[in-house]
Amino acid sequence: MKVSIVGATGYSGLELFRLLSTHREVEIAGLYSQSFKGENIGELYPYMQKIYNGDLRGFHAEKIMATSDCVFLATPSGVSKEIANPFIQANFPVIDLSGDFRLKNPKTYEKWYQKSAPKSEWLQQATYGLADLSPHYASHLIANPGCYATATLLGLAPLIQNDWVQPDSVIVDAKSGLSGAGKMNTKATHYVEANENMSVYKVNQHQHIPEVMQQLKIWNKKMQPIQFSTSLIPVTRGIMATIYAKPNKKITQQELFELYEFYYEKMAFIRVQPKNCFPDLRQVVGSNYCDIGLTYNEETGMIMIVSVIDNLLKGAAGQAVQNMNLFYQFNQSEGLRLSPVYL
Repeated sequence: MKVSIVGATGYSGLELFRLLSTHREVEIAGLYSQSFKGENIGELYPYMQKIYNGDLRGFHAEKIMATSDCVFLATPSGVSKEIANPFIQANFPVIDLSGDFRLKNPKTYEKWYQKSAPKSEWLQQATYGLADLSPHYASHLIANPGCYATATLLGLAPLIQNDWVQPDSVIVDAKSGLSGAGKMNTKATHYVEANENMSVYKVNQHQHIPEVMQQLKIWNKKMQPIQFSTSLIPVTRGIMATIYAKPNKKITQQELFELYEFYYEKMAFIRVQPKNCFPDLRQVVGSNYCDIGLTYNEETGMIMIVSVIDNLLKGAAGQAVQNMNLFYQFNQSEGLRLSPVYL
């Protein structure tokens, strides 16, 4: 099968290339970049020499469809919706890594992204591809979830789907490495500002909040708005979401642990930690794993979940490849058999 990557020089695009270049079912038909079209990618990124020696191409939907079977859009939000039209009209498989097709309500998109919304019919037909929870691919348009949303939803899924928590009690404190902000430099991501520092940003305004709420309400209609905060930490990659919720019934630590063990026992990329053990970023960076640790404080009556992922893999390119594998009925681990880069 042949695939193309649009936005191939961004962080997620480069990770997509790395994963797909080792995928036994896939051949990369083309790498596309408007910013660097015509340049040899091996000269632009010397680490890719003798791996891929082709030139970067300017975007051309018809050429992509003529030479590929699937396209990944690793483009910023606001760009994907502008270039996806030919693919959607042709029913050509699209896996979009931006936020453009995750939300079903156009007004919600406009509120949180501060941009005009994609066509409503596109939003309705898109599949929200939370890959580990076996999404039903209702169309050829797959919206890859956001990185914060992935860590949060995987951390909460067993509790919410089984109606174990008070619907207005969920608090999420999530922290991300700097690569989550993309390549465009800002004051917050400048080395001098970020090094040996930690900063809260987008308080009550992060664009991943509505997609989290949208999915939580699908799982449990009783869910109320969550408190969600995001912080930048001085690491290159990784997300740690610390999640708090109050149970709506009497539970024990053992029951909580058994709930998660049973829920995730057959899922290849979710690893529930042993009792009284919590994951750190290093044990997932460079991999498609989501590691989850949990505890219940009987004194405060509070559940705490710690969910960690690599924001560029499980939170972006890795999950996109996993979605492709599931959509085409490949082994879902193909191209993703990566051990974490622990040292």
